[in-house]
Amino acid sequence: MRAEPEPVFVGLSEDGRRGLLRTETLLVLALSLGASGVSALISFLGSLTKPGGLKDQAATLNGSYAPGRPWLDLAWQLFGIASALVPVLLVAHLLTREGAPGLRVLGFDRTRPWWDLGRGALVAAGIGSAGLAFYLGARAAGFNLTVVPEALPDVWWKFPVLILSALQNAVVEEVIVLAYLLRRLGRLGWSPTSALLASSVLRGSYHLYQGIGGFIGNMVMGVVFVLAYRRWGRVGPLVAAHALLDIVAFGGYALLAGKVGWLPTP
Repeated sequence: MRAEPEPVFVGLSEDGRRGLLRTETLLVLALSLGASGVSALISFLGSLTKPGGLKDQAATLNGSYAPGRPWLDLAWQLFGIASALVPVLLVAHLLTREGAPGLRVLGFDRTRPWWDLGRGALVAAGIGSAGLAFYLGARAAGFNLTVVPEALPDVWWKFPVLILSALQNAVVEEVIVLAYLLRRLGRLGWSPTSALLASSVLRGSYHLYQGIGGFIGNMVMGVVFVLAYRRWGRVGPLVAAHALLDIVAFGGYALLAGKVGWLPTP
């Protein structure tokens, strides 16, 4: 009879466990949003050194990969969404190897869907209105690029892809930058305040391509999400909140851009 495999940390010294966790965390971030933070910094430096102010430049979030070829474009869109979720599957695998019940230990499951959605909707309502006001102010002050949430062609799959993109963003960011990172930093002995700052600054860093406003606004959002996650012990509500924020932003821009005067366009 085959023996059950032991959790990966069994038999390691405390220093060995910390070293393994540290390496694992850095690799997960390097394959996901940590790399996005470096990319955003390079993009921001390029925007700063480009002639003209930041608000005269645009940051497009969902653009076409194959203009004029809708079926090829759709294939690229779906591939991008699916491949971006791979680091989340890696996190689930790593948590399972250490003896935890995968993403369920982070509160990402289907056990309390309406509870998660209700609290997520409340968080989204509060952050969404404040975030829009902050973005408009930062752009007017010249600290932010003009954010273009979507620039997809007017084809039948436009809104389904925008919804899928919003869901993918929410799952990747909240599972990795919020729940997984806080769990790992806690295991590594970081104080609650230090872990909060690390998660929040990382969240702001990969939005830096939008400008200083994008960095500060998302860092503040990160603080709120960390506090909510610690209070509720579940990442599900924050995934729901993030998804709702992005769905409204992407869909709202698609419907209103060029039709209302208060919404900036390139």
